[in-house]
Amino acid sequence: MNLFKNILYVSEGAVAQDASIMRAVSLAENNQADLTVIDVAPVIMAGVGILRRGSIFNELQTATVDERRKKLEALIKPYQKHLRIRLDVLVGRTFLEVIRAVLRNDYDLLIKPAENPGFIERLFGSDDMQLLRNCPCPVWLTRAEEKSKYEHILAAVDFNPDMPDAIEQDLNRKILDLSGSLAFSDFAALHVVHIWDAPAEAMLRTWADDPQKASMTYVEGVRSSHESAYNRLRQQLIERVGKDTSDYLSPEFHMRRGAAAAVIPDIAKQLHADLVVMGTVARTGIAGLLIGNTAEAILEQLQCSVLAVKPPGFVSPVKLTG
Repeated sequence: MNLFKNILYVSEGAVAQDASIMRAVSLAENNQADLTVIDVAPVIMAGVGILRRGSIFNELQTATVDERRKKLEALIKPYQKHLRIRLDVLVGRTFLEVIRAVLRNDYDLLIKPAENPGFIERLFGSDDMQLLRNCPCPVWLTRAEEKSKYEHILAAVDFNPDMPDAIEQDLNRKILDLSGSLAFSDFAALHVVHIWDAPAEAMLRTWADDPQKASMTYVEGVRSSHESAYNRLRQQLIERVGKDTSDYLSPEFHMRRGAAAAVIPDIAKQLHADLVVMGTVARTGIAGLLIGNTAEAILEQLQCSVLAVKPPGFVSPVKLTG
């Protein structure tokens, strides 16, 4: 099954990216997809005594773009014999120009090496987080030490068993489709995790006549409802990929209690996950929270590659002009 038709690779010159561009080329070939490689040059600001529209400013901007283009040509040169790769250099703020390119050209996947700022213990930099928040298509951020073949892929699914939601179900299906396909192509172990909790347990203990019994009954009821919904999701995965493929993948299903923001990064570390595939929750109208508090907290702790998927119907706040 071809999952992608039009892939965009965004260069990140500050980190090693040979393995990342190889991943993008391999995906394009395996999916018979178009591949475009771009870089974004900063706007050259005019200094004291230099007119912004003067010839010196224009020459500096042109020279910067030409230098970026030459580096892109060198990056894709090893792959041009067997794959046609489009190339472009944009000018402006990286995340804004990348998202506008996605909107203009209807890319269905964005791949980019993570910025990996060295001054903080976090894999993703500011442009990365802006892309994760605001880019409408799936965003795949890779590590500098990206493996050519993943060994462990972790798919994080979320749902409310008492209030099934069509958007939530569609998002989970996409997460499973992507993670299953990548695990199959890389011969990787697939792990599917769902985190649940019983938030009213402490309150029950304060007013119930028999706190222990009430607590145990409540927690077991919550756990059981999540397990039933999780088993239905597991069956849907088998039906979607077919029994033979499911038997081949032999996905491991994990259901853990706790806060997703703490448990998912911990599981990723325990499993030595090379990639985490997860959904993001749109929260329109709240600046900086378009991916949701929990999702952002998870992303800030991960040290592996991430493939983040927006829910159906997500509309980027970034516009083509402005």
